[in-house]
Amino acid sequence: MSKDQPDIDPIESQEWQDAVADVIERDGSNRAHFLLDKAVQQARAAGANLPFSATTPYQNTIPTDDQADFPGDLEMEWRIRTINRWNAMATVVRRNKESSEYGGHIASFASSAVMYDIGLNHFWRSKSAIHGGDLVFFQGHVIPGIYARSFMEGRISEAQLEDFRSEVSGGGLSSYPHPWLMPDYWQFPTVSMGLGPLMAIYQARFMKYMHNRGHIDMADRKVWCFLGDGEMDEPESRGAIDLAAREKLDNLIFVVNCNLQRLDGPVRGNSKIVQELEGDFRGAGWNVIKLLWGKGWDALLEKDVSGRLRQLMDETVDGDYQTFKSKDGAYIRKHFFGKYPETAALVEDWTDDQIWALRRGGHDPEKVYTAFKRATDTKDQPTCLLVKTVKGYGMGSGGEGMNTSHQQKKLAEDQLRDFRDRFDIPVKDEDLANAPFVTLNNAQKSYLADRRKALGGEFPKREWRDVPALEVPELDAFKAQLKGTGDREISTTMAFVRILTTLLRDKKIGKNIVPIVPDESRTFGMEGLFRSVGIYNPLGQNYTPEDADQMMFYKESTDGQVLQEGINEAGAMADWIAAATSYSNHGVPMIPFYIYYSMFGFQRIGDLAWAAGDSRARGFMLGGTAGRTTLNGEGLQHEDGHSHILAGTIPNCISYDPTFQFEVAVIVQHGIKRMYGDQEDVYFYLTLMNENYAHPDMPMGVEEDIIRGLYRLHATKKPGKKHVNLMGSGTILVQAMKAAEMLKEDFGVTSDIWSATSFNELARDGQDAERHNRLNPLAEERVPFITKQLENAKGPVIAATDYMKNYAEQVRAFVPQRFTVLGTDGFGRSDSRANLRRFFEVDAAHIAAAAMVDLHRDGAVTKADLQKALKKYDIDGGKPNPRLV
Repeated sequence: MSKDQPDIDPIESQEWQDAVADVIERDGSNRAHFLLDKAVQQARAAGANLPFSATTPYQNTIPTDDQADFPGDLEMEWRIRTINRWNAMATVVRRNKESSEYGGHIASFASSAVMYDIGLNHFWRSKSAIHGGDLVFFQGHVIPGIYARSFMEGRISEAQLEDFRSEVSGGGLSSYPHPWLMPDYWQFPTVSMGLGPLMAIYQARFMKYMHNRGHIDMADRKVWCFLGDGEMDEPESRGAIDLAAREKLDNLIFVVNCNLQRLDGPVRGNSKIVQELEGDFRGAGWNVIKLLWGKGWDALLEKDVSGRLRQLMDETVDGDYQTFKSKDGAYIRKHFFGKYPETAALVEDWTDDQIWALRRGGHDPEKVYTAFKRATDTKDQPTCLLVKTVKGYGMGSGGEGMNTSHQQKKLAEDQLRDFRDRFDIPVKDEDLANAPFVTLNNAQKSYLADRRKALGGEFPKREWRDVPALEVPELDAFKAQLKGTGDREISTTMAFVRILTTLLRDKKIGKNIVPIVPDESRTFGMEGLFRSVGIYNPLGQNYTPEDADQMMFYKESTDGQVLQEGINEAGAMADWIAAATSYSNHGVPMIPFYIYYSMFGFQRIGDLAWAAGDSRARGFMLGGTAGRTTLNGEGLQHEDGHSHILAGTIPNCISYDPTFQFEVAVIVQHGIKRMYGDQEDVYFYLTLMNENYAHPDMPMGVEEDIIRGLYRLHATKKPGKKHVNLMGSGTILVQAMKAAEMLKEDFGVTSDIWSATSFNELARDGQDAERHNRLNPLAEERVPFITKQLENAKGPVIAATDYMKNYAEQVRAFVPQRFTVLGTDGFGRSDSRANLRRFFEVDAAHIAAAAMVDLHRDGAVTKADLQKALKKYDIDGGKPNPRLV
């Protein structure tokens, strides 16, 4: 029956409603839910087509009768909170009085101050000897309020508040949560909207992983994530919510500040964002708690015997709700309550001021406390709190409920006066224009100190200084990879898997290794890990796998070590960040190895890779099937020719393009030592290939040069006039080695072979040397490492890689010889490796031809020899540029 159809038996309908009300009164709402659910099941089993609704009425989820007793001093907390509001506003206003360049935000914290106050006073526990601490993802735009709170607690000085967003001279406060800039304070970077919720889900998941594998006792620790309702439009914000429900992450709490406004206007002007989000999260399996109305509405709802007020609340859209709070009580009386006679009668004896004083739920501390407590008590489900507030609450004509409120950074003196008077802030008229900071009295300071002491201490706070270093295996632990393969051909991917297996078997750090793969284990030859260490699944394996009779069957277990994320690079990267920051979040350093198609790395998850740098992440990212020509057949969207260029944009990402297994072993061992022995806040990116070729023994004494980015693999004992230096990385170094053989056999040209393991590191070193020489012109001049390496090299240098020319071009200024770069600019395409390399002009023939061109320019070979070489190597001068076709 549709809701629009007439009720054929109102008496029977009333009897059903009375029965439900009776059950609720006698046995509680859970019993009523159980009985109704049984009735629905029976009706559906009998063939009834009952409609599904993922939403509930536009009311508070928790009824007034279930409201928890508030454990604090409401009056004291209100007084402190109003001062916090003022100081948060003053932080931005004072900075922008100096210059509007500094920016900042007032309205977001103004709307959510109660929520942060309740969390900091009653819920968020710091890490201590008896508790691992809660993790909180603060909404990026609210942080002036968090700094203001720390100022009241004595953690941040007035001078620091004065230097909000002014960090260059040291001591200033970062614009948003940035662990890189404030490493003792912020736990997570969040202002790139959408990344906070995604990372929070995987932090909660990784916390359970750590618990199930015996690394930590998570006890009742929680991960809280604060979001804006506008932020929920980001795909990442909702993209992984099903995982949270599937894995029963009851240690995860989302708090969505539903102030109904984006940066420019309403989030959902014609509908309701709260209802939309409720449907999404409930449908995904989350526990959803709606907190929409403050206690002033309770009496009105109790008087609403006609149901008209509830109907009005349901049918009013967000655009109107926003408009109401930008006006006044008279406007609300006329345009909201005045819509129906029954609702108008509810407030007919109320003044306009009383109507205006009706608060939304997010501004009611008792109701916020109750909602938070219900969330922390929930078992077997993540919780999403949808809390309705007013953007710019308290700003009055300075932006309360207005479309312009997000951009508001300044308040006029009359607006400051209104703010002061509304919250009874102790600031004199003559001081108003300066928006002075207000300090607490001794009783207020004592109250805050007691609240934080009960919760373990300062918050937010990032713990990292006392994290133990790991005992790093020596290089000879990988001795099998330091030797050549003889006639046997392998890929660097295969070499990496063997190195990883060695690490997993290491008795000291094997348990700290976290292999992460987004549904490509078999592609990378890692299926052996299924059986040896298992795939993590908190539910275990409640089925018999199809390949159970095989040696390497698909094994899931509650203490599995591999994180297998499905076709989900963003989720896998969020997993990696959680593991890579475990040293600071859990006090236990973990070593994550995340392997993926290189094309689906920095290009697809570049924002997360940047956040990883900000997070001071430590670990390894492995770009498999890397390079624009090594992955034959897969085409334009699979072939990577630029990941190293993208990696180079992240200051603390150290990237390498190794060719041989000994290079991989040296880099991995060095990386572990640097990150987990020396405890540097860097992370490593290595590209790996699926192409098989023979690997030589590691030359003596090249370990340091491998790390610095360049070593001579082969040197000609007595180079003559016709001599070149062939430089390459990855699989294209093998092409350079072939080119050397061709040049020797065809034209008697000798070659030195150089392995450039990292043009990014060579470029950074060269730039650092240039900077030092520019700033210290009278000091001893520094010489770039690549310049030193090549200072005695004879003849031109030809560098070829499987990446865009910009990758090797970075070092041109530091190469003393004639320098030619070959690379793979342009879109990838499908074909054989030989044809692809020919097309992109990085095959052995083009390398050899480029060497002959440079030798001719240097007068080392004749024009006839050059013409012969161009013909022999089939060089077509009229061939279209691969970058443009």
